[in-house]
Amino acid sequence: MTDAREQARWTRARLGRCGPPLDLLTARFSRHEYAPHAHDEFTVGVTIGGLETIAYRGGRIVSGPGTIVVLEPGEMHTGGPASPDGYSYRALYAAPALLTDGTPGDRGLPHFREPVLHDPELAAALRHAHTDLSAHPDPLEAESRLPWLLTALTRRHSTSRAGGDAVPGAGPLALAVRDRLADDLLAPPSLAALAADFGLSRYQLLRAFRTTMGVPPYAWLAQYRVIRARTLLDAGLRPAEVAGLVGFADQAHLTRWFRRVLGVTPAAYRNSVQDAAR
Repeated sequence: MTDAREQARWTRARLGRCGPPLDLLTARFSRHEYAPHAHDEFTVGVTIGGLETIAYRGGRIVSGPGTIVVLEPGEMHTGGPASPDGYSYRALYAAPALLTDGTPGDRGLPHFREPVLHDPELAAALRHAHTDLSAHPDPLEAESRLPWLLTALTRRHSTSRAGGDAVPGAGPLALAVRDRLADDLLAPPSLAALAADFGLSRYQLLRAFRTTMGVPPYAWLAQYRVIRARTLLDAGLRPAEVAGLVGFADQAHLTRWFRRVLGVTPAAYRNSVQDAAR
């Protein structure tokens, strides 16, 4: 699209190195209106600005900034601007299994009676995850963040309700997962594979790890990679070399996490270390 007010960009993230894909859409429209259509997946969107009107279940709904929209598989719908100023949103298209991982197995698909949800905390978390993964579609990060948030969406707002949260042996389990990730720094196993090895669902594994370690697996691994990168920078290697050696996709990915953990870029850190050694 050439009109700056009419933009749509798709990104494909992968849940684990060999896991299923998940599509992310970043869009802004002032005139475009979708024709009636349905998806095989759940459509989960967060409205960023403006107002969108959606024909859904025989009526019309309107979403505004900060609201979450959930459209169920197979449900016909349209979408378009509710005002001349248009609207912008982020959306992801999730297989039903991603919303049921933390719910009892006999409840079937979650049902969202209200398609427009007001949950500022969850909306912000979905938006931030979407933004980060659209820029850096890291498989372990996608697998750690998106199923966790989608399960939270189901648990908070659908008619399916989860059972107890406690995971027996969470501490030893988390340490075993940590060691597996550290041992396979360049090609870490997927959470789905790890969960299967321990006889758990992916949600249970994430719950045990976050409860014990305080962060999800991708964040722990990223911080561990930064520690390893710091050692290599101390030895005089350049950031562009270090990124691949510790498992980051590229130098930009290394820089993003290095700044988060240490407050400076890898290049600035390397220069300061070299200056101190003179």
